[in-house]
Amino acid sequence: METYRTILEEDDSLETDYEIQKSRFITHLRHVTTEEEARAFVLAVKKRYFDARHNCSAWVLGPRAEKQKSNDDGEPGGTAGNPILETIKKQELTDIVVVVTRYFGGIKLGAGGLIRAYSHAAALGLDAASQVRMTPFTRTFVTIGYDLLATVEHWIRQNEIRTEPAAYGEQVTLTLLLEPAEKAARLTELTDLTSARFSQKDGDTILLPLPVDK
Repeated sequence: METYRTILEEDDSLETDYEIQKSRFITHLRHVTTEEEARAFVLAVKKRYFDARHNCSAWVLGPRAEKQKSNDDGEPGGTAGNPILETIKKQELTDIVVVVTRYFGGIKLGAGGLIRAYSHAAALGLDAASQVRMTPFTRTFVTIGYDLLATVEHWIRQNEIRTEPAAYGEQVTLTLLLEPAEKAARLTELTDLTSARFSQKDGDTILLPLPVDK
């Protein structure tokens, strides 16, 4: 399971606005996981801004960014969709679709001006989005006696270890969420802390969104 960066936004509520030479560029974006979702979002934005001159778009999909597509929507070839796509790739994001709507202001920007404008508009949207790094964590089930519970819970808090709800029976089973690279070290710490008085079993590995420093 691979680590990758994406955004959290799942609707079109995030909007950024940029104006240059009387042309207005409006950016919308969304987290998507399939081409069908990406196309549907692009069509929804086009329907909303039906009176705009252009609704240019790009998307990147898959943990390895293996699916990529861009659309100039009537702008000169390579001046809109590809700059949006390159801006997404520069920020190493995937599972995302970006649409930049342009209301033409009557002044032509030229090819270079269009590339810069669409790149900047896309970057404004991406910078405003909630970017996260999807990171693998392994569910690790640790069973201990009640006499160790307070000690282990204190260790968990001190080390800011992520957990899921515990199961209480004759003993307590704690569910720790550990990054694969840190799991061995954490279990060694727990062995020292409890004098090895616990049993441990691995569960599945899941992806959790961790905030990205921009």
